[in-house]
Amino acid sequence: MESSRFGLLVLTITIAILASPALSDLVLSKVDRRIYLTSHIVRISSTLKVENAGAETVSEFLLAFPELQAKNLAYLMATPHEGKGKVKNSIVALPIEAANPKDMPPALTFYSVSLPKGLAEGDSFTLDVLAVFTHALRPVPEQITQADIQLVVYQESAYYLSPYAVKVQSLSVKLPDPKIESYTKLENTKVHGSEIKYGPYENLPAFSYSPIVVHFESNQPFAIAQELVREIEISHWGNVQVTEHYKLIHGGAQSKGEFSRLDFQARPNIRGASAFRYLVANLPPRAHSVYYRDEIGNISTSHLRGDSKKTELLIEPRYPMFGGWRTAFTIGYSLPLRDFLYELEGKRFLNITFSSPVVELAIDTLIVKVVLPEGSCDISVAAPFPVKQWQETKISHLDIDGRPVVVLQKTNVVPEHNQYFQVYYKFNRLSMLREPLMLVSGFFFLFVACIVYMHADISISKSSASYLAKQQWEEVQAAIQQVQNIISRCLATHDKLEASLRDLSRTGDVQACKTARKAADGLLKELSKELKPLLAFLQSSPSAAQVLPKVEELVAKERELQEKVMVKHSTVVDGYEKKSGARDIENRVALQQQKLIALRQEVDDLLEFIDEI
Repeated sequence: MESSRFGLLVLTITIAILASPALSDLVLSKVDRRIYLTSHIVRISSTLKVENAGAETVSEFLLAFPELQAKNLAYLMATPHEGKGKVKNSIVALPIEAANPKDMPPALTFYSVSLPKGLAEGDSFTLDVLAVFTHALRPVPEQITQADIQLVVYQESAYYLSPYAVKVQSLSVKLPDPKIESYTKLENTKVHGSEIKYGPYENLPAFSYSPIVVHFESNQPFAIAQELVREIEISHWGNVQVTEHYKLIHGGAQSKGEFSRLDFQARPNIRGASAFRYLVANLPPRAHSVYYRDEIGNISTSHLRGDSKKTELLIEPRYPMFGGWRTAFTIGYSLPLRDFLYELEGKRFLNITFSSPVVELAIDTLIVKVVLPEGSCDISVAAPFPVKQWQETKISHLDIDGRPVVVLQKTNVVPEHNQYFQVYYKFNRLSMLREPLMLVSGFFFLFVACIVYMHADISISKSSASYLAKQQWEEVQAAIQQVQNIISRCLATHDKLEASLRDLSRTGDVQACKTARKAADGLLKELSKELKPLLAFLQSSPSAAQVLPKVEELVAKERELQEKVMVKHSTVVDGYEKKSGARDIENRVALQQQKLIALRQEVDDLLEFIDEI
């Protein structure tokens, strides 16, 4: 499918070229191209010597890319050529913008480069052009097993595609490994190790195009971040906190079949050659408080080492990354504020890199969020390339209105985009005192509240209805407790009478049993006298309305129990005085005994119920 598209593109370009006029004012006297296929990010570096063969002065130069290439073009830069052996000064990029020249092939995309000065007739100018592409390497086969190596295909033109005639040109294709499955062989084609050279070719007309295909082995990490969210939070108390959330995928040949970790650990270079086990992130030199974690928690397989020039973080996922496999993780680190925040003409500005510190990482969508201190205003952004931007608000601890957040978004990002950008804003120094004053005020009012609480009389007034109701209920509880004690003493007296009957059946001493009866009668009369005022109080108290029926029932059951105990006692004593047999006496009191047991159980249940109240 992809090959047919490529062939169709070549045919379209060829037909369009035949029907399109060349731009004859400029001539490329020498073209030297170098294609670097050493990673999954393709870089094409071209050195172009431009001559003006026309009479009019020319100030612009056109670059042409086929539609398939232009779709994957991530970065394009043109700079003046310094020449070999010369001291390279700071590079100043030439302005580039998209162009749409008339009568040009529609299957081509054009960019216009503004020259430093106009070229008069016969003048020449040499420039370097760097074009970076993502997703330009296609795995063939598209699916491989754990033990297979990864083969990829790259398609290009041996001739430099340009709207200008080319006098002399050459092409060099640098591969990651000398193992080449196949490549297109043309005139003047040579292979030296991992490098394929095409040319030189001379006197080529405008829009010359000769397709080539290179099929080679590449087990380099095809690390692609489908989405990366970088949050850079500024604290004027001396810290810049950077947090990066990655959604990563291996963009190479899809892995098929089963994965054996045992085979991978035993022979990782054979049973996992296409997988990558780690990534390297070059953090700023004074980065500290570095962490690396995912949804499960901290990942301890990372390694950190640093020196005065950089801090290197070795990121190792929880599992080796094969083609099509995905992972998500977060790295974070802190930076000294004085290294990245400056002041200029009454404004502060943050000067920090835009993209990810991970080496050779292609990013489909990059979102950079710069969180400014609360109270920042007059915000502006200066970026070295076009980005989509908007503003948000983030609410954090001790915030009132929230912190302004500058959001920058860019698609198809490569390491060349990791350039410095600036965020300018105004900030009143007095605003730094807002949070400390809030903390001091908060603790002050807390201590004042504690002092007031400790010294204030918060007891309930003795004349209030709630206090009187509480006091009455406490009096009711005390009275009920006394009633329970009296009933318990009555039951203990009943038990003594029962004990005297048992002694009578053992010894036959009737006189001792009568003496116990006389003592019990006296004690029960005294207890009955003590009980009367308590019952009268409960009957007169409104607070005892709910519990009074149960108390009265308890007293009534105890009296009924007391009467039956006395009847049983009298019956047994009379039987012994009349010399009746023991079995006869038991038969006479058997029914009474059953009633006594039932009544005693009812009294105990009522005592337990009232006690719970």
